[in-house]
Amino acid sequence: MAMKKYVVEIEKAKEAKGGRPSVGPVYRNVLAKDGFRPLKDGVNSCWDVFRLSVEKYPNNQMLGQREIIDGKAGKYVWLTYKEVYDTVLNVGESIYSRGIKKGARCGIYGINCTNWVVSMQACNAHGLHCVPLYDTLGAGAVKYIICHAEVSIIFAEATKISEVLKTFPDTEKYLKTLVSFNTITNEQKLVAEKCGLEIYSWEEFLHLSKEVEDRVELPLKTRSDICTIMYTSGTTGEPKGVMLTNESILSMLSGVNHHLDSMSEEFQVSDVFFSYLPLAHIFDRVIEELFISTGASIGFWRGDIKLLIDDVKELKPTVFCAVPRVLDRIYSGLLEKISSGGFLKHTLFNIAYTYKLHNMIRGYKHEEAAPRFDKIIFSKVKEGLGGKMRLILSGAAPLSPSVETFLRVVTCAHVLQGYGLTETCAGSFVAQPNELSMSGTVGPPLPNVDVCLVSVPEMGYDALGMGPTTPPRGEILLRGNSLFSGYYKRQDLTKEVLVDGWFHTGDIGEWQPDGSMKIIDRKKNIFKLSQGEAKWSFYMFQIWVYGNSFESFLVAVVNPNKESLEQWAVENGVDGDFCTICENPKTNAYILGELMNIAKEKKLKGFEFVKAVHLDPVPFDMDRDLLTPTFKKKRAQFLKYYQNVVDGMYKSSR
Repeated sequence: MAMKKYVVEIEKAKEAKGGRPSVGPVYRNVLAKDGFRPLKDGVNSCWDVFRLSVEKYPNNQMLGQREIIDGKAGKYVWLTYKEVYDTVLNVGESIYSRGIKKGARCGIYGINCTNWVVSMQACNAHGLHCVPLYDTLGAGAVKYIICHAEVSIIFAEATKISEVLKTFPDTEKYLKTLVSFNTITNEQKLVAEKCGLEIYSWEEFLHLSKEVEDRVELPLKTRSDICTIMYTSGTTGEPKGVMLTNESILSMLSGVNHHLDSMSEEFQVSDVFFSYLPLAHIFDRVIEELFISTGASIGFWRGDIKLLIDDVKELKPTVFCAVPRVLDRIYSGLLEKISSGGFLKHTLFNIAYTYKLHNMIRGYKHEEAAPRFDKIIFSKVKEGLGGKMRLILSGAAPLSPSVETFLRVVTCAHVLQGYGLTETCAGSFVAQPNELSMSGTVGPPLPNVDVCLVSVPEMGYDALGMGPTTPPRGEILLRGNSLFSGYYKRQDLTKEVLVDGWFHTGDIGEWQPDGSMKIIDRKKNIFKLSQGEAKWSFYMFQIWVYGNSFESFLVAVVNPNKESLEQWAVENGVDGDFCTICENPKTNAYILGELMNIAKEKKLKGFEFVKAVHLDPVPFDMDRDLLTPTFKKKRAQFLKYYQNVVDGMYKSSR
């Protein structure tokens, strides 16, 4: 049987010329071989998406949160599309009453909840640029974003109000209005008053709309208008504001719908989405826009990762988006339950798993591969996820193929891995359901982007690779209307990555024979330390930091400063020559401690900490092919040379 091909070539490859590397053929999804599906007439903005769903499904349940009675969580309580719409109009009029007009920047800060989406839709209604704020970008990021984007109004959950107030007086030039999703304290009112900031509880702010005499006429929104500015962490320097237009988001919705329609897996009004991944990130934002466009329901978590599965069981969602860390946790929990279930249960599970996996490999759809075992064995897993789950989407980082395959078999749901960046408006590639061969890949491109690979000779990647032993490999370039329109106020950075309509992702991909893509490397070493940082410690001469996408921490190989370390050894009773000193566990612990102290001093996040270190007494050199003639590190060669060391560090530190 001939292999199904999911892409079609639309432009020929280009050989290397004039110092420029070779470029592979341009491909797009076979569904779009005659062109991308045009956007619907009359839909020019995200506001139109919501408005049309309100007209079509006014009484459908839209947003739900769990009722808390006497400190205990009860059932989900829902607002209909019409109820949300009416609140959005009131919030919009209150914004207008503060003199805030189209094009102004509005910050939203907090965990996903009903008022987050209401605030977002008020931005959509009035043509404000929605600027999500979040603190995982590092110390001072919230203050930086408020000043850089010139945010004039912020909606924030109660626990974040004090964080916003801490940014004063630095932000007083821009920020004039602060609204709590809940209530505010008298102390916060006093602090805000001293800062010259108007602060409101949610109810107080809604009351401002009553002071507006006539219904405010909403401004005209166009496809080219900026819808949101999403700040992402730069590998160096300050966060970058990714500008996404209405057209970017509408094109992404169109591409995802085209993809799902082709497989009869399109979202239905009966679908329920579990919202817990941050709305501040594009992955969740796009999925929620998709659900809103369908007239489906969105239920929010309580904000506590320990209670996540309890919320899932109560909500009974049909669609669940996840990052690998969450799916790894579910996978580990399931394995633990299976192994503690006794010999008979364990044996039965293994028989059922092997049988179903075998049939899925043979090409059976997951629901047809072992229906009897699904009822007897795997239904318990399905019930643990609420009982109605049909689609699990994984993004943001690579999902381990073994975890992906396991979950595809046992959850009785499609488990699909995707790939995208904020700059590409989330998903650019999504795997196909019932194609087990795509495990470990991110699938073919969605039918709204063009894709090509460009060779990276210095890393040994050839975009023109031929045959099974040398498949085409190179940096992934993307083109299409879903791309961002630039970094806010940073034309210099925009020009570096957006060239002739192509976005240079910085990720290295490998085409598979069926047209799916496998992410295999990163062009720019995002863990690379600048010269200043490399000299953080008196005892370190050279350092190479490595992060595996499947792990939650970093490891490092350090070439110590010989003179300094030998002096330290004398002072701390560590005997032997330089090689022996490097091998001593006491030395290793000391250097690791130095790195930990530096990380704390620099206010790095937990995932940026080096958790294991290997000391190599031999300086990094060209003889081992670790450095270029200009003494730059060859990242691919470092990994190849130190692979066993890296594996050992990860194994011993888990």
